[in-house]
Amino acid sequence: MVASTSPITMKEVLTLPSVGISQQFITFSNVTMESDKYICVRETAPENSVVIIDMNMPMQPLRRPITADSALMNPNSRILALKAQVTGTTQDHLQIFNIEVKAKLKSHQMPEQVVFWKWITPKKLGLVTQNSVYHWSIKGDSEPVKMFDITANLANSQIINYKCSPNEKWLVLIGIAPGPPERAQLVKGNMQLFSVDQQRSQALEAHAASFAQFKVPGNENPSFLISFASKSFNAGKITSKLHVIELGKPSFTKKQADLFFPPDFADDFPVAMQVSHKFSLIYVITKLGLLFVYDLETASAVYRNRISPDPIFLTSEASSVGGFYAINRRGQVLLATVNEATIIPFITGQLNNLELAVNLAKRGNLPGAEELVVERFKELFARTKYKEAAELAAESPQAFLRTPDTVSKFQSVPVQAGQTPPLLQYFGTLLTKGKLNSYESLELSRLVVNQNKKSLLKNWLEEDKLECSEELGDLVKTVDNDLSLEIYIKARATPKVVAAFAERREFDSILIYSEQAGYTPDYLFFLQTILRTDPQGALKFASIMSQMKGGCPLDFNTITDLFLQRNLIREATEFLLDVLKPNLPEHAFLQTKVLEINLATFPNVADTVLATGMFSHYDRPRVAQLCEKAGLYIQSLKHYSELPDIKRVIVNTHAIEPQALVEFFGTLSSDWAIECMKDLLVVNPRGNLKIVVQACKEYCEQLGVDACIKLFEQFKSYEGLYFFLRSYLSISEDPEIQFKYIEAAAKTGQIKEVERVTRESNFYDAEKTKNFLMEAKLPDARPLINVCDRFGFVPDLTHYLYTNNMLRYIEGYVQKVNPGYAPLVVGQLLDDECPEDFIKGLILSVRSLLPVEPLVEECEKRNRLRLLTQFLEHLVSEGSQDVHVHNALGKVIIDSNNNPEHFLTTNPYYDSRVVGKYCDKRDPTLAVVAYRRGQCDEELVNVTNRNSLFKLQARYSIIAYENSFVFQSGLLIHEFFNCRYVVERMDGDLWDNVLDENNDYRRQLIDQVVSTALPESKSPEQVATAVKAFMTADLPHELIELLEKIVLQNSEFSGSLNLQNLLILTAIKADPSRIIDYINRLDNFDGPAVGEVAVEAQLYEEAFAIFKKFNSNVQAINVLLDNVKSIERALEFALRVEEDSVWSQVAKAQLREGLVSDAIESFIRAEDATYFLEIIRSTEDAKVYDDLVRYLLMVRQKVKEPKVDSELIYAYAKIDMLGEIEEFILMPNLGNLPNVGDRLYDEALYEAAKIIYAFISNWGKLAVTLVKLQQFQGAVDAARKANSAKTWKEVCFACVDGEEFRLAQICGLNVIIQVDGLEEVSEFYQNRGCFNEVISLMESGLGLERPHMGIFTELGVLYARYRYEKLMEHIKLFSTRLNIPKLIRACDEQQHWQELTHLYIQCDEFDNAATTVMNHSPEGWEHMQFKDIVAKVANVQLYYKAVHFYLQEHPDLINDLLNLLALRLDHTRVVDIMRKAGQLRLVKPYMVAVQRNNVSAVNEALNEIYVEEEDYDRLRESIDLHDSFDQIGLAQKIEKHELVEMRRVAAYIYKKAGRWKQSIALSKKDNMYKDCMETASQSGEHDLAEQLLVYFIEQGKKECFATCLFVCYDLIRPDVALELAWIHNMLDFAFPYLLQFIREYSGKVDELIKDKLEAQKEVKAKEQENQDVMSQQNMYARLLPLALPAPSLSLPAPPLALPAPSLSLPAPPLALLAPPLTLPAPPLALPAPPMRGMPPMGGY
Repeated sequence: MVASTSPITMKEVLTLPSVGISQQFITFSNVTMESDKYICVRETAPENSVVIIDMNMPMQPLRRPITADSALMNPNSRILALKAQVTGTTQDHLQIFNIEVKAKLKSHQMPEQVVFWKWITPKKLGLVTQNSVYHWSIKGDSEPVKMFDITANLANSQIINYKCSPNEKWLVLIGIAPGPPERAQLVKGNMQLFSVDQQRSQALEAHAASFAQFKVPGNENPSFLISFASKSFNAGKITSKLHVIELGKPSFTKKQADLFFPPDFADDFPVAMQVSHKFSLIYVITKLGLLFVYDLETASAVYRNRISPDPIFLTSEASSVGGFYAINRRGQVLLATVNEATIIPFITGQLNNLELAVNLAKRGNLPGAEELVVERFKELFARTKYKEAAELAAESPQAFLRTPDTVSKFQSVPVQAGQTPPLLQYFGTLLTKGKLNSYESLELSRLVVNQNKKSLLKNWLEEDKLECSEELGDLVKTVDNDLSLEIYIKARATPKVVAAFAERREFDSILIYSEQAGYTPDYLFFLQTILRTDPQGALKFASIMSQMKGGCPLDFNTITDLFLQRNLIREATEFLLDVLKPNLPEHAFLQTKVLEINLATFPNVADTVLATGMFSHYDRPRVAQLCEKAGLYIQSLKHYSELPDIKRVIVNTHAIEPQALVEFFGTLSSDWAIECMKDLLVVNPRGNLKIVVQACKEYCEQLGVDACIKLFEQFKSYEGLYFFLRSYLSISEDPEIQFKYIEAAAKTGQIKEVERVTRESNFYDAEKTKNFLMEAKLPDARPLINVCDRFGFVPDLTHYLYTNNMLRYIEGYVQKVNPGYAPLVVGQLLDDECPEDFIKGLILSVRSLLPVEPLVEECEKRNRLRLLTQFLEHLVSEGSQDVHVHNALGKVIIDSNNNPEHFLTTNPYYDSRVVGKYCDKRDPTLAVVAYRRGQCDEELVNVTNRNSLFKLQARYSIIAYENSFVFQSGLLIHEFFNCRYVVERMDGDLWDNVLDENNDYRRQLIDQVVSTALPESKSPEQVATAVKAFMTADLPHELIELLEKIVLQNSEFSGSLNLQNLLILTAIKADPSRIIDYINRLDNFDGPAVGEVAVEAQLYEEAFAIFKKFNSNVQAINVLLDNVKSIERALEFALRVEEDSVWSQVAKAQLREGLVSDAIESFIRAEDATYFLEIIRSTEDAKVYDDLVRYLLMVRQKVKEPKVDSELIYAYAKIDMLGEIEEFILMPNLGNLPNVGDRLYDEALYEAAKIIYAFISNWGKLAVTLVKLQQFQGAVDAARKANSAKTWKEVCFACVDGEEFRLAQICGLNVIIQVDGLEEVSEFYQNRGCFNEVISLMESGLGLERPHMGIFTELGVLYARYRYEKLMEHIKLFSTRLNIPKLIRACDEQQHWQELTHLYIQCDEFDNAATTVMNHSPEGWEHMQFKDIVAKVANVQLYYKAVHFYLQEHPDLINDLLNLLALRLDHTRVVDIMRKAGQLRLVKPYMVAVQRNNVSAVNEALNEIYVEEEDYDRLRESIDLHDSFDQIGLAQKIEKHELVEMRRVAAYIYKKAGRWKQSIALSKKDNMYKDCMETASQSGEHDLAEQLLVYFIEQGKKECFATCLFVCYDLIRPDVALELAWIHNMLDFAFPYLLQFIREYSGKVDELIKDKLEAQKEVKAKEQENQDVMSQQNMYARLLPLALPAPSLSLPAPPLALPAPSLSLPAPPLALLAPPLTLPAPPLALPAPPMRGMPPMGGY
């Protein structure tokens, strides 16, 4: 829009239509933008919604279905304010939502309408009504607060803006109104400025205004300014002004400037004003798109241009860039920013305003004014205005004057007496303005340090005024170490920081800082240093090292050895325990080591470590042996894995805690545990029994209870078995285990326990236990009594006790234990022929507690009832009413024939059935008496049957049934009697028994009842009883015979309704031939009910006769229709009776038979409209729509149903009466026209459907119908009115099939705008071969107002299939609007590899892109592109695939690829690939580049190449720098090389590998004597050096001999050298060596003498100190009373378990020894440590 050289840059950030905003909603009332973060748009069609556009991701708008009159997004956060008018009022409802957490924050209902509102701060809303302005805070529950009333000048004005000052002390309200009549097109602007403090308003004329802050030079606080722009028409003249005024106390001079409008914009006016706080510029934006830019300080015009061809209605500040956003009516979102590179040159060049350029450059830190500032600086410097020059330099744009040259200039100025030096003035100005740079900080600090004012430095550092550097730290270090350390840290001078911490001995700080700074210090040196003086500090340092993020820089074993070298076992142990907490497999050696150390010195510490289980990877066999030696038997058991070892250790129970040993058994297998227990019982059966028992208790489930029992039984340890099973018994239900326990308890004398178990347990084998106890013959019989009593062995118990003469236990059992079993005891005693006196006494001793019935039974079985006579009479005399007592007594009386009839009739207590049964075989007469007394019906019948007493039985049956019958006979019997009877019994089974078909005497009984009993009865109850009994017994013929006698023979019951009904019903069931006779002879029966029964019995003619007799015509016609199945007889009957209900029944029958026309005729005669639904369904099958029309016209007169009208329309359509349809639907009707139309459409009645759809305005259906009628243009018009995606789609498809492609495209555009229908339309076109047409459709879709991603994607797919040449251009143009995965699939299918690669890159699928390029390289490969792709690949395997690919197709570029991937490749694998391909030389540059990683394969490959190239210099360099290769192999390969230098390299390799002899031998062959001597010297072996001397002598190399003496000086023994020199006459050559040796040894002797003298002095001083101490102690002793003994001269010796410290300290290494004469030597062996507690320190 604006040229790139202009001072203001315009950029289109977004277009609202591109994110789906319709043009109609891009208005001032629908769009809001409160800040540069969000745009909010309110839509009202197609549905109410609010669209929120985040400016950080504008193409992902958030659309929510919200209905509101206005919506505002918070300037800073995702908070949405909504305003909606309350329906029917002028009030507005306000709501505030947090859309991020989906919660409502506040709501309020304003009493008046809000005409304008705006976020004035992020926490406050400004609300403008017709008369007032309110502020509403979103915090708390506060309501809107009124701020001021609107002045009169804003009446009838449209409010367009409302703002507040930064301090919220000033408010401004702006509105616009129509212009004056003489210039109406010029809009008038009005403004109200309000002071919150003064509560006063001022009315001004302005169109736009804004607040700003500006710091006036010389003022401490900033000034609050307001700028406003106005355009007014006065006296025929237009005046346009910009004003800048300070609010409050004026210190800023009021400014104003003209706004120049071009002639074409004479009626244009300002609509917005924004102030750039970053650059202090004023932006004035007009409605027609003009932009005016003014300087805030001077109101000078800077720039003017038109930024938009469309009207601008909304702006917002872009604070981060110092510009603003503007939105025009076309929906463009424009961003205006300052062009920092051109604005200053523009002002200086175009405006020629140098002062403005300088001030703006300083304010905005802008480039372009450097020359002006430099000239000004030189001018001030020349005029000696150093202060002003310093300020200018301090404020220079981009600090370009703050250089060492400027400092030098101020330094060069001579200092005047009594004045502040210019340099200090300069630094002081810089300090007030901000922070000094590194050079300035250094120079100022130098001055301060020279004056020893380090407090100033501290203050400046605290205020962050100085830029720290390493040089500054070095300077400050001379005066303050702490301050210098602070500076080093801030300057990130890591080596200096570490050195400073080391000087302060803050080693933990070194670790922390080094980790933070990524620096690697010499940790080994630091640790050794700390160990010398502070072992605990060293431990702490080592612990901190072990916790470093990248891992411990030193090996844990190395750290441990350092501690152990100084005998710091405790510290070493503590360190290892700390670092080995993760329990990793790779720490197995260290775990073993820490355990070995402590098992040898402090076994209790090792025991504690092992008990915690913190280690699991150590050498367990080794630790097990050490534990056994240390006496930690339980730990050794846990670690041994072989059974012999475990058995050897486990017998040491005297030194093993029993509970621990028991727990150990839980870790063994069951077999091993049993074996170990056997050993324990063999070694010490008594002592170890408790342990074995406890182990068996704990682990009986694992060991097996049976195995444990066998173990104890094997050793015959019933005591162990008893104690083991005692704990297991409560949870076991095994009878065998219960028995074993009882047996063990009995054999160990635990009689009470035996008694308890037999009494309480329910699971032992009672039979087996009883037999055992009887065999055991325990002195106490209670266990046996428990078993026999509980499990029913009372006879066996009684026999055992009686035969063993234990009568006392028999009496006790019967009397105290279980009197209920006394009958069994008595029975067994009778069997054992016990004397009757004992038995009688036993019975009488129990008396009432004795159960009589079983006692009688036992005696009765043995025919000894008379034994109980005395007992029974005694009970009766005591008043017993027990039925069993009286039964027994009755049996005794009957047997004795002592007047039994009297007893049976008078005794009320005996059981009639029991006694009657007893009498049955003895005397039946007595049995009848007993049964009759007890009303035992069944028993009495059986007795009378057997004795042929039928007459008595019949009379008794009738009487009994009368007494017992309860009316349950149903309706007939119930109506007949209509009353209730009180009966003696509730049982009616007597009649059932006597009338049972299995009763051989039933016929005789019936004859008696019919002939004798019933005819004599005059009672209706008796008759009803008999009838009911016959009915229940299913005797219909007998019942008919009975009823005919009662009903037809003029008895008292002849007219009974119920009996007549019963007679006919019985005949229906038993003899239908009699029914017609009964119908004719009987009149008092229920005809309809009986007729229904006849129908059920399929007696249709009888039923028809009954219904006809009783005039039940409907039932009669139903019989003819439903049962007789005769429509002809039914028609005849209907014509005779002429009833509507009868005709209806006939019609329904005709309808069922498919006689639709006849049925319709019958329904019409019956005027029955109730069955119209069935008629409609039947008519559809019969296709008789003419008759249906007649019927439905009749029905419409009866009912008003939508179904009737709908079917009438349908019937009209079926008979093609379209005119009647049009007339009918114009009349009032209830027809469901939409459903009728759909039905007509479904049945292809399109003309009729067209009439319906047109009438109901169903444009979608109408369009489809017109398509069926081939009326395509009309279908498109109808679809346009329907505006439905489904309709558009159907019409589109029809037009395509009809080859109406123009109309199809119109429809298709309306379909593809929705994502869901796009693919279907595309497939439809393609399936019909319309490829060009579908592409044209999609291309047209790109021009839609809101084209979505699917259109772009589908067009790309079509291009891929049918127009390949356009595909790449399409992808590049619309890459951000494509569904890339879908297009990828299409390109893959069509094999467009370049485009596929490009798409993979676009969606960051670099793995797939690389694979595609390599698989299809002829079309898809390009080197630079592939490099970019492969660098971003995630799959490592693709790197090696790329290597193979380049090796095969582009070997000249492979090094470029390998260097790119060097950090990601496995170099060994690459070398293997190249070696297999035979192309190692090809990648030599790559290998040289990566050799710094010291990879074995790379080193060997390069060395191989160097050998082949005979490049011995590179080979030696490679060997020196990179040692990871097969050194011996390389040496053997080149030791026979033809080049001497190559052989020297071989000797060098042997030397590095420690093969000194081979190296020397190889050097000797080539006469490389210097190499020989150096190798011998480095070997450290005396023999090699001396052999070399002999070799030189043998070769006559005297000079080499002399040289070797000095080269191998430390290795050659002086006597050997002198001997060889003397023998071979080479003393002259050996003499320099001899002189050196003598000098060295004399110096050592001097040092020893000096050390000895100093040691003697220390000993003397120590002795003197001891003497002083002794003298002091003796002085105190002389002062004590004589009666008290003098105190001991020395402390008591420590116990043996704690040896004296001097004895436990090991001898220090030689390098750190004090003179050996003053320290005692350490003992040869350490005392044994105690078993508990921390042991004393000892040597390792």
